[in-house]
Amino acid sequence: MSGCLRLILGDQLTEDLPIIRDANFSRDCFLMAEVREEATYVRHHKKKIAFLFSAMRHFATALEQRGAPLRYIRFNDDDNPGSLLEAVKQILAERNLEQVVVTMPGEYRLLKSMQQWSSVLGVEVTILPDTRFLSSPEEFSDWADGKKQLRMEFFYREMRRKHNVLMDGKNPVGGKWNYDAQNREPMPAGQHVPGTTRFEADDITQAVIDLVAEYFPDHFGDLMPFNMAVTRPQALQVLDGFIAHRLKDFGRYQDAMVEGQPWLFHSHLSFYINCGLLTPREVIDAAEREYHAGNAPLNSVEGFIRQILGWREYVRGFYWHFMPGLKSDNYFGHERDLPDFFWNGHTNMNCLRQCIKETQANAYAHHIQRLMVLGNFCLLTGLSPTQVQDWYLLVYADAYEWVELPNVAGMILYSDGGNLASKPYVASGSYINKMSDYCKNCGYQVSKKTGPKACPFNYLYWRFIDAHQDRLRNNPRMGMIYKTYDRMADDKIAAMRDDAAIFLTKLSKNEEV
Repeated sequence: MSGCLRLILGDQLTEDLPIIRDANFSRDCFLMAEVREEATYVRHHKKKIAFLFSAMRHFATALEQRGAPLRYIRFNDDDNPGSLLEAVKQILAERNLEQVVVTMPGEYRLLKSMQQWSSVLGVEVTILPDTRFLSSPEEFSDWADGKKQLRMEFFYREMRRKHNVLMDGKNPVGGKWNYDAQNREPMPAGQHVPGTTRFEADDITQAVIDLVAEYFPDHFGDLMPFNMAVTRPQALQVLDGFIAHRLKDFGRYQDAMVEGQPWLFHSHLSFYINCGLLTPREVIDAAEREYHAGNAPLNSVEGFIRQILGWREYVRGFYWHFMPGLKSDNYFGHERDLPDFFWNGHTNMNCLRQCIKETQANAYAHHIQRLMVLGNFCLLTGLSPTQVQDWYLLVYADAYEWVELPNVAGMILYSDGGNLASKPYVASGSYINKMSDYCKNCGYQVSKKTGPKACPFNYLYWRFIDAHQDRLRNNPRMGMIYKTYDRMADDKIAAMRDDAAIFLTKLSKNEEV
């Protein structure tokens, strides 16, 4: 009997997925490929490419050690066909296989392509569900059907009930669903931050580092030092390190930002969950056990679990529910080009400089840096949603379209017009000053609202509120802001408009800001 060709993508590195678990090693064949098309259509961060290629090669080795017949195509192989479809064609031509089996990909473009493969290849193509997620796109759409507002908090509560996470019978443990109000403390000076879990490059990783240095020299970001986990045992060590050393303080400091401290008390697990080396459920269970053992407070554990069981599941469902329109939505009609300093950090605004430089070095920034510094700036200055989406997708090693696009289009840019967020996430410099120590080393003064030394976030914020009254004034969550705006003197509003116009003109010309 002929077997199946089982294609494993680079973010599906989980051995208990059905595509692997249900395979017959005596007649099926696995295919993994470092596809040139996928690696280059977006100019991904060097560290992201190195991480995924190394993780893929280690995963392939582990599969072969289990006796799995596997064809692995490396990026620089002479016979690399360049695309997934051509790689599949190549294997089918070489072997007597009657079916292709894939796991649902995390990108709309690729799913639509795979849905045409059967007619192109002349064999049956089966697309299996991705069982690592705790909800399906269909489940999300059923939940969303008929609702005027798709608020994550209510979806999260349903997920808590369904999966019996942090529950006391029918009620949430502790009596409340959400402890976010306790999780907004700035980092006190002198607070000890535990070191991160790091790994030395083995021969496989070093070969990948050399490959990335040779073939991707012009891509964004620093390749070295490289010390990420690239195997499941290593990823489990990162998880253990977070649970033991960071989780207890994760909650209260999760929104804090500290100059020179990119990692803080965050888990750094999204790299490994999103590519499959860790599963969401095992990470959730590990955090919940720590709470029940009395080793971590409820506000930290609930806040962490909400990011995975709530937000991560929600944005994935949201992505599939609103695609393909989500990618082209532009509610405010923003079209300004992304400024050059997003690629090098050359700006007098220290908060942006810190976040961009840390992104450049680590292919990582935590969620408040992404949302309330970088994203806040993108929205206030009217940058093109498409260009901003592309930037976020390529610079972060945990970014895949299913998770990046809802966060950027819906949460950061409000370009979907409010399907995801109840209001635009914009703030003046006072928020950044409250939650970070960035302002003390800035070329601008956060205390000044207008003038050449004023923090640009201050006048850009009120310029945004002023410019988009027609779209935002009737938003219930913007009422207090517009009451403040309405009390402002005309000359103050005029000064903010003028300062914003000067700044935006310089930005469009790529002059130093």
